[in-house]
Amino acid sequence: MQTTAHVSPNPHSYWLHLGAGAFHRAHQSWYLNQLHQLGDTRWTLALGNIRNSASQATLDQLGKQQGVYTLEVISPDGEIDYQTITAIKTVIPWDAELEQLISVGCDPQTKLISFTVTEGGYFLKDDGHLDLKHPVIIQELTDPSNIATIYGVLVAILRRRMATQAGPVTLLNCDNLRHNGDCLRTGLNDYIAALDEKALAAWCENSISTPNSMVDRITPKSDDALQERLIEQGIHNDNVPVACEAFSQWVIEDDFIAGRPELERVGVEFVDDVIPFEEAKIRVLNASHSGIAWAGSLLGHQSIDESLTPQVREWIRQYVAQDVVAALPQGSIDLNTYCTTTLHRFSNAKVRDTNQRVSSDSIAKLQQFILPTLKTRYQQGDVPKATLVLVALWYLFMQRRAAGTLPFEYQDRALESVPFATIFAQEDSVKAFAQSPALMGTLAEHPTFTEDLRNAVKDVEKTLGDS
Repeated sequence: MQTTAHVSPNPHSYWLHLGAGAFHRAHQSWYLNQLHQLGDTRWTLALGNIRNSASQATLDQLGKQQGVYTLEVISPDGEIDYQTITAIKTVIPWDAELEQLISVGCDPQTKLISFTVTEGGYFLKDDGHLDLKHPVIIQELTDPSNIATIYGVLVAILRRRMATQAGPVTLLNCDNLRHNGDCLRTGLNDYIAALDEKALAAWCENSISTPNSMVDRITPKSDDALQERLIEQGIHNDNVPVACEAFSQWVIEDDFIAGRPELERVGVEFVDDVIPFEEAKIRVLNASHSGIAWAGSLLGHQSIDESLTPQVREWIRQYVAQDVVAALPQGSIDLNTYCTTTLHRFSNAKVRDTNQRVSSDSIAKLQQFILPTLKTRYQQGDVPKATLVLVALWYLFMQRRAAGTLPFEYQDRALESVPFATIFAQEDSVKAFAQSPALMGTLAEHPTFTEDLRNAVKDVEKTLGDS
């Protein structure tokens, strides 16, 4: 572990975040804002986007508002608190070459670079290494001037930091990936190796740290109703508000090579090992969230809280009680209690998250959140029937997509990597689905997995038909 400097080494240090989505503004930015309210303003946030994506309009408007926005915080009992967030001091306009973003990233005062690019934005294979055959990665390696991934922008920043002797920097992954800091480092190392930049690889060995972290706060997509509530509160000058639940958690391995804000003062947990926290969260909360979205979509519901029918709740409880508890070593976290708390949070109708948003990027979510439990239970010699229900729900969800009968447009940046049209054109589409290495990795070769999934699909179809 790197030596950690807990306070800023300079009177003012910059923290650059990549990804102007709602979650960052409800989570990381909110924590720093809390610290500023305590009078510690030694760190300030800069915010920018890698791609000219849907969140670009948000970033542009945020720039017009000089980084200031309203956060609507909703308690489980429905009580609402409106907070003004002012932690973002620099909003970086997007340009095709990302020159302004890279310039901020290589500033010697920038000591921390965090990012939220979703689970699908890391292009990792089943073995955890970078998929160098993915079309997006191939295109970027072929034309490095056309940056589209977290690796491309980080390499551009790190290359310039090395050349200008800007000093070390911490790269903080804030996405829902197991061992997310390690994942980023492996993918980044593979990317640099593919570029054959040996000097940069050697510099990174001693000049970056990549702590693992776990983040948690339900943050639904903003809608017109949020704007109407702000107007009722007399707030008329905010076009980019964010709503979130009151619950928030952030656990980080204390491995910051260039200093960090004293976020422990506002509830961030700094630990030696984040694994117990992230495993509980990923396998219980994240996997359940996806399963509920798939089930709810099949039942014709639009939101997560509406999707929590008694049957769906039972599927989730059985998944945790039968398989997650057995797959994870016994620790200090009571997983069944955690599951109950999670379902209570999901049922909050005033934090209305859509099945469309939660189900997006499900290829990566299946692989990150659900397949590890399947693999462990098979290795233990058991058939993970409760977890297979979740996979069956996604099979039926994607079958509906192939038929054009989903109630919304499904979005997934990894769609090109899986031949869904071919899979669902097969007479035995369950077999084609189960035995697709692009989806299931090594599970595709398991001797009973296909038939186990087929049985689960039949059971789920019957249950849904009886609903």
